Amino acid sequence: QVQLVESGGGSVQAGGSLRLSCTTNRIVFQAYISGWYRQAPGKQREMVATIRTYGSTNYSDSAKGRFVISRDNAENILYLQMTDLKPEDTAVYYCKVETYRGSFGVRYDYWGQGTQVTVSS
Repeated sequence: QVQLVESGGGSVQAGGSLRLSCTTNRIVFQAYISGWYRQAPGKQREMVATIRTYGSTNYSDSAKGRFVISRDNAENILYLQMTDLKPEDTAVYYCKVETYRGSFGVRYDYWGQGTQVTVSS
């Protein structure tokens, strides 16, 4: 069973920074589309940033210019570096990996349990 574990969340003041990490077993991040998502209370889970097999990245409008998704391929760790944090960034942040199974490449997504990020004004 694939397991993802996020870490690095915490409480910071507006304008502060955090770096989230995601570790996993059994899979290699570089081989899949992976990303960070977040969910605030009462809101739908949303994509924050993704990174594809060959390193191309995608960001939500709110994340552009402030967040950077990256991988340490040697250590097999997925990161989200967050800077200039704002109160509206407060949410539980989740690591996700998209995998494909079988000869038809059926998609299956794996999620971590999340790590809380709280930004105070």
